[in-house]
Amino acid sequence: METTREHFERLVADALDQIPEQLAKFIDNVAVFVEDWPTPAQLAGVRGMLLGLYQGVDLTRRSPVSYVGTMPDRITIFQGPISAMASDEQDLVRIVTRTVVHEVAHHFGISDRRLHELGWG
Repeated sequence: METTREHFERLVADALDQIPEQLAKFIDNVAVFVEDWPTPAQLAGVRGMLLGLYQGVDLTRRSPVSYVGTMPDRITIFQGPISAMASDEQDLVRIVTRTVVHEVAHHFGISDRRLHELGWG
């Protein structure tokens, strides 16, 4: 399903806004970006289609000593693959929301394996 960058970014922002405040208040030093497609480097070792990517030091591995002065973690949501998968607007919203939640969960230290067990894989 084709959509504009502006509309897609709004969907990503809406998904972030849906994260309950009890969790959102713990999100720390993360920048969220929208890109068209993953680069070859981002795809390294990934099987299948990459919809989003978390890069950084998750909260469970941070310490006041090792994390001082560090650049923000990065969540990238890929518009191209998500748009290609979506059949309509409702499907687009569902996939964007699921992808954003999945990548934010990585920021909290939740593994892909655990996300699959929880139904967010």
